[in-house]
Amino acid sequence: MTDPSAIAANLGTVRAHIAAASRAAGREPSEITLIAVSKTHPKDAVLAAMAAGQTVFGENRVQEAEEKFPLPGAKLHIIGGLQTNKAAHAVRIADSIDSLDRVKLADAIDHAAQAEGRLPELLVQVNIGDEPQKSGVPTAEADAFIRAMRARFGEKLAGLMCIPPAEADPLPYFKRLAAMADAHGLKVRSMGMSADYEAAIAAGATHIRVGTAIFGTREAPVQQADD
Repeated sequence: MTDPSAIAANLGTVRAHIAAASRAAGREPSEITLIAVSKTHPKDAVLAAMAAGQTVFGENRVQEAEEKFPLPGAKLHIIGGLQTNKAAHAVRIADSIDSLDRVKLADAIDHAAQAEGRLPELLVQVNIGDEPQKSGVPTAEADAFIRAMRARFGEKLAGLMCIPPAEADPLPYFKRLAAMADAHGLKVRSMGMSADYEAAIAAGATHIRVGTAIFGTREAPVQQADD
């Protein structure tokens, strides 16, 4: 059951931690976009977060996202691995697709964008730890893929996203992604989750993805894409 007061309080706590981490890193809190990851939580939870001033949300699965979005005043990021047969749905409802990681998906997004007359912002997902169980472009192939996507999508390719290995110190991985974004002149670095977003902010994150710390424990296990 959704508890709006708990969500509002949790958002306040997360925002305070973002502000503290930003200042510790010599940055302004306004540089950080908080993506509230609402996957597996009901639409009422999204509305409660919006009532508390949150405007940017992340969803893992397009079919679930379609049950909640679009919502006036809300921005939607698709943060999970995206199947090509769901690309048209994602293009239709998302403001950003944060998991571009292969040419076939780029083809599907391009085709859908032409049919829909709109193209969301795009982030290349880099498999920053080269873990076989995770989505994302392998690090050895990332530079070439980023160049190809920049040539294809232009300024709509806004940046990079990663999920570091769960048991490792995330800071070196975050720094590596930030350096990769710098090398390609990309401004957006989506990195950092409930357990490690302060380290991500220190490393130069512009977007962090926080779910459990805002909405509480999820109702069902899903593929990891945020925290």
